[in-house]
Amino acid sequence: MFEPDVSPLAIQGPKAIDVVSDLFGDWVRELKYFGFRVTELDGIPLVVARSGWSKQGGYELYLRDGNRGDELWARVAKAGKPYNIGPGTPNYIERIESGLISYGADTDAKTNPFELGMDKFIALDQPHDFIGKDALIALKRAGVTRRFMGLIIDGPRIMQTSEDRQTITFNGADAGYVSACVYSPRVGENIGVGMVATAAIDALEPVEIMMEEGPRSGRIVSLPFI
Repeated sequence: MFEPDVSPLAIQGPKAIDVVSDLFGDWVRELKYFGFRVTELDGIPLVVARSGWSKQGGYELYLRDGNRGDELWARVAKAGKPYNIGPGTPNYIERIESGLISYGADTDAKTNPFELGMDKFIALDQPHDFIGKDALIALKRAGVTRRFMGLIIDGPRIMQTSEDRQTITFNGADAGYVSACVYSPRVGENIGVGMVATAAIDALEPVEIMMEEGPRSGRIVSLPFI
């Protein structure tokens, strides 16, 4: 077992496409979402991917030589200076506002892509076979009984982001779980994401969320919030 010498550097935000275009050329504008190209920057070996954990979109640079990390950082900082680039980390409130999926936090062992609204990434009518194709066809035919949804949660502000799953009930029955929640200053309310039973979604009625301090009322909404 070994770990490959690959380190990601994300360039995200509304001006990311201009920064990366200045670094590599206009071909990066043509990359489709999740598309990538093996390339280099001043001899630094990289994979440039149109991906990242941000609603605003951007790119990820996969450095293939850990000895050149400082050099890559300096090149990106220089290219980004006219755009007021700055260091940052994933914004967790934005991730919930945007309905971005966190593997393991939002999903469980039984989660399938149709529940997550990822149908557009699955071409089941293609002639090529792949692992899981028959299972996915069966799942699509059967339909889903739950979906990844947003929730507006009543009560005092939830000031600390929580990934502890909170049970959702509807008419006294288990109706899924909230996988992450927090107060959003931009929405002006407590918001959450989670897996919700289609019966509760279709009812268009409030649900109850079993928070640590006690039950709270919640409304099911579509994603993204913003």
